[in-house]
Amino acid sequence: MKHYEVEILDAKTKDKLCFLDKVEPNATIGEIKSMFHKSHPQWYPARQSIRLDPKGKSLKDEDVLQNLPVGTTATFYFRDLGAQISWVTVFLTEYAGPLVIYLMFYFRVPFIYAPKYDFTTSKHWVVHLACMCHSFHYVKRLLETLFVHRFSHGTMPLRNIFKNCTYYWGFAAWMAYYINHPLYTPPMYGEQQVKLALIIFLFCQIGNFSIHIALRNLRPPGSKTRKIPYPTKNPFTWIFLLVSCPNYTYELGSWLGFTLMTQCLPVAFFTLVGFIQMTVWAKGKHRSYLKEFRDYPPLRSPILPFIL
Repeated sequence: MKHYEVEILDAKTKDKLCFLDKVEPNATIGEIKSMFHKSHPQWYPARQSIRLDPKGKSLKDEDVLQNLPVGTTATFYFRDLGAQISWVTVFLTEYAGPLVIYLMFYFRVPFIYAPKYDFTTSKHWVVHLACMCHSFHYVKRLLETLFVHRFSHGTMPLRNIFKNCTYYWGFAAWMAYYINHPLYTPPMYGEQQVKLALIIFLFCQIGNFSIHIALRNLRPPGSKTRKIPYPTKNPFTWIFLLVSCPNYTYELGSWLGFTLMTQCLPVAFFTLVGFIQMTVWAKGKHRSYLKEFRDYPPLRSPILPFIL
């Protein structure tokens, strides 16, 4: 059995960083990263991007050496991805923040509103309902992170957590300030508007959870295999017939319901910004599905049936 010689160069300077002798042909990129890590402890595997070309795409950890377009002396290029943090940690931090921040405004802790309102409660029942819905949403997200989601990538750049937390925590504070404000006024159409909004919110929360379960069941534990998601017996998953990313569709619906329930401008703005970001993600996922699966259902749109 022939063995490979592997040299790893810095993608920016082209300096040789590491030379590995007698590497097995069935070695994976993940294993090569581990070998590289032994000679350069500061670059743990999750921090490494190994490429065939200095400006090319990162190779996958499961890629096998003998299946790559390289000779018996293989040259790879290394790029430092920076400090990494686990996706689970990121999501728990992102979602715990809004939960706690919103409750601080709801209970009107000191220094938020005028002193006479410290630890008082709103006289409007919709404010209490909004707090329950907001809390339910983020408790659901936390539980899904711990018990439902399976991540194809174990880590993400540490710098992202500051950007993401600024977004989620900042919007939570902005929304909560106005919804729980002593001068808050209920929705224009009163009880009927709030009840309709609650139905929309709960329907979409159940739908979002159903999609997350369906996506989880597509990927066995410890696997990175990708399959085309299809509707299951659960009626909430039938939207897969028309949409590639119905989890985002339901997420949008939930926040539209919350906007209608609170009739609050910061909530509407948060919904709009979220919709723009989710559309970007959905379009990217849709393109990757089309590229990866030749038999991908042609009727599907990224996020909104027949529209977007």
